[in-house]
Amino acid sequence: MHARIFTKAISNLPSLLLLGVFLLVWEGAVRFFEMPPYILPAPSRIADVLVSERALLWRDTLVTLEEVGLGILLALVVGITLAFLIFHSQVLERALYPLIVASQTIPVFAIAPLLIVWFGYGLLSKVIMATLIVFFPIVVNTVDGLRAVDEDIVNLLRILKASRWQILWKVRIPGALPFIFSGIKVGVAVSAIGAVIGEWVGSQAGLGFLMIHANAQLRVDLIFAAIVYLSAMAIGLFAFASFVEWLALPWRRAATK
Repeated sequence: MHARIFTKAISNLPSLLLLGVFLLVWEGAVRFFEMPPYILPAPSRIADVLVSERALLWRDTLVTLEEVGLGILLALVVGITLAFLIFHSQVLERALYPLIVASQTIPVFAIAPLLIVWFGYGLLSKVIMATLIVFFPIVVNTVDGLRAVDEDIVNLLRILKASRWQILWKVRIPGALPFIFSGIKVGVAVSAIGAVIGEWVGSQAGLGFLMIHANAQLRVDLIFAAIVYLSAMAIGLFAFASFVEWLALPWRRAATK
């Protein structure tokens, strides 16, 4: 286990070095060209804000994290349910699948004001926004996973008189899990987008709300600090989803040993 963690850390070194070089170039460019902080703050100034405004940032992060977390949970329920309905019924597939795909062609910014009008400035409108962002990759990947199972195994179980539910539980769901987790990881990586857009349109708290107010005050350093928190949130959610995948797929762990 420790060797695996060490290997993972070593593999991330190039990314960390590249990020370090980028920050150094950024810092040097701001100082050399004497850019005002309301145009482009230096990374050192953003780091100072991360420390000095940590209480404010953490408070609004918890609000956004709640919206995103509930949105992900709702997207899982809705997305996986729709995927199973689509897989088991050609009628529902022809009825639902085009509408699900079409729903992704509508700009999120166009939906946000309507959700604020319908569901208010509180938690629910932000949760629905996050759900709309997350559920699509879950639906598509789950359907693909259920269809990717080896049909020879399914036919063998049918010959052995296995029921439809036994085939689903013993073969199709385990076979679809890698696809489902791929959809979940894609979804959680972009889950904050919906919540933040909802907060931009209308909210009383959250990182999006903080960014709008910081922008009005030309606090660009605070906007960048909020972006750092949003990025850390997305990375943390992705890491958590990857960890759950590692726990749920023991045969993958055995294959990588």
